[in-house]
Amino acid sequence: MANFPQTFLYSSEHEWLEVEEETASLGITDFAQSELGDVVFVELPSVGNSFAEGDEIGTIESVKAVAEIYTPVSGEIIEINEDLDDHPEMVNQDPHGSGWLVRLRLAQPDETASLMNAEDYGRFVESVE
Repeated sequence: MANFPQTFLYSSEHEWLEVEEETASLGITDFAQSELGDVVFVELPSVGNSFAEGDEIGTIESVKAVAEIYTPVSGEIIEINEDLDDHPEMVNQDPHGSGWLVRLRLAQPDETASLMNAEDYGRFVESVE
């Protein structure tokens, strides 16, 4: 079974959020990266772009597929992980750490209430495997 950090929140689209006050880091889960296989390219939005909850914000290309990245909350992109341009494999190697994708300024922090905690996400993953 994959490892899911206890302090993160999770979406049914297999993204995680680490919320710190009015900002959040976003990435894909360990389960998602293992399903994708070796990541070869990551397309991320530009800093300053704003998105609504559920919007597609980019794509991850692997040797097996191209997957869309969705934001589970509304917000403005305040930082992207530029290291992924040269090292997309970081998404596979450390999906909950150095493989993060973007940081958002939360537009509506209460949207996080609809996300799963680690325990609920673990059960969700078991139900889709």
